[in-house]
Amino acid sequence: MKEYAVRNLRLCTKDCLCLYVCPTGATDTENSVIDREKCIGCGACARACPGAAISMVPARMPPQQKKGEGVVSSLSSLASAKLGQEYLARTLAARAEGGLAALCNAVARSARLTAEDIYREAGYMLPQSGNVHVLLKQIALGGDRYAAQRAARLMELLPVNDRS
Repeated sequence: MKEYAVRNLRLCTKDCLCLYVCPTGATDTENSVIDREKCIGCGACARACPGAAISMVPARMPPQQKKGEGVVSSLSSLASAKLGQEYLARTLAARAEGGLAALCNAVARSARLTAEDIYREAGYMLPQSGNVHVLLKQIALGGDRYAAQRAARLMELLPVNDRS
């Protein structure tokens, strides 16, 4: 299976050992992103990186695995609860001051990120997948006019491209 190198810039310690071991110069780029066209997948850069910032990933990702209806339903319920927690934390933050407001905003952000991860795990991975369109239809039918308009526009812009 063909692989290529990718760099996580947050982990990169800028030791630049990858520059010295890459036989094609794929790691030596202006924007620190490894040049996929030059990468031959040898893994020398990943082995040399002291910060473990470089990983080898498959050139073709496997198809997303389908989740059972019960799993998707449970994950959707959990995500909805997290979004409710976000709303409550934002409401409290708007009425609080100082450290309490900052804490409430942090809780709101954490709840939002967790909900997004749960939705991804439930199979809402790619915006052009059919299950995302189902979710967008639910939002479009909801009470919030602004969200409904945005969801309808996204459905227009993102054609479903699930593999059959």
